[in-house]
Amino acid sequence: MTDDAKEHDVKAGTRKDAHLALAASDLAQSGVDAGFDRVRLDHCALPECDLAAIDITTTCLGRSVSAPLFIGAMTGGTAHADAINLALAEIAEAAGIALAVGSQRASLEAGRSQAAMRDKASSVPLIGNLGGVQLAMPGGIDLAKRAVDDLRADAIFIHLNPLQEAVQPEGQTDWRHVLAAIGMAVRELEVPVMVKEVGAGIGPDVARRLFDAGVHAVDIAGLGGTNWTRIEAARRDDAALFDPFLDWGLPTVEALQAVRAACPNGRLVASGGIRHGLDVAKALWLGAALASMAGPVLRALTTDGVQVPDPAAAMDVIERCKGQLRLALFLTGAPDLAGFAGVAGQVAPRRQR
Repeated sequence: MTDDAKEHDVKAGTRKDAHLALAASDLAQSGVDAGFDRVRLDHCALPECDLAAIDITTTCLGRSVSAPLFIGAMTGGTAHADAINLALAEIAEAAGIALAVGSQRASLEAGRSQAAMRDKASSVPLIGNLGGVQLAMPGGIDLAKRAVDDLRADAIFIHLNPLQEAVQPEGQTDWRHVLAAIGMAVRELEVPVMVKEVGAGIGPDVARRLFDAGVHAVDIAGLGGTNWTRIEAARRDDAALFDPFLDWGLPTVEALQAVRAACPNGRLVASGGIRHGLDVAKALWLGAALASMAGPVLRALTTDGVQVPDPAAAMDVIERCKGQLRLALFLTGAPDLAGFAGVAGQVAPRRQR
């Protein structure tokens, strides 16, 4: 490794570990609500089903999973991040749910393999991750192939984060040709390509273009959860420049409603401000096939983003979430996910400031 490459590795590692500590802090929370409290599912006083028999199992990327839930992408590229990812892999395997890893670019460029994650999570879906702007660079498709091969991934997320890159001190802001690169990845990779935002949301026009390009699923990743704009701004000396943009984006419920209406047959994932199993239920009712949680799992796993991972605490969060999802189905009279799709409910208008 050249001296320049070593310096890049050190800087990237410092940034990734700083991200973890900031993401676990109160500073990282969006100032705009995701919108799930506006969603009301109708109570059924005569459910005619057995709570103990409620079935929330489903399939994800051809594998059976215990719930339509996965652990969202968090981090990668440093020794501490690797320890967190290995813990998450063990948790996902024990819980029987999918796991999406954080960006693999830093690990791949540093020659740090994450193959051990597949050994820990051998039966559940494992989803790789690479940035859209990196995919569009020379060699981006090869980097994506390496990401899939290293993880033995069932799919790969291409993440879209133009706002985060614009605020990040080391960010890359040339976003030309990203859609074309995603289309090429769809054609050339041997696994499904999924696309996600990182917390500012994907709207209907972008979702249509992504589905037209052939992506397998879109994670709308709306505003209302972990806020990467605030995290990156906290790392800058000129943070005031970005004050008007700290809560820029589409709240999760609004994004999900709009994209579902525009892409009625598209496979959607909901993330951004999902706090518990009732929010998961509401996301499914709004049209998502799966819901993703990252922040609550990270804060349970390592309270301040620095401590040694506590898998038992994170497992408790996931199992509680699954129990709450079952209870939501029971209280709406749905014995399983198929029945839940038809239950009644409503979404209150968003209050204007």
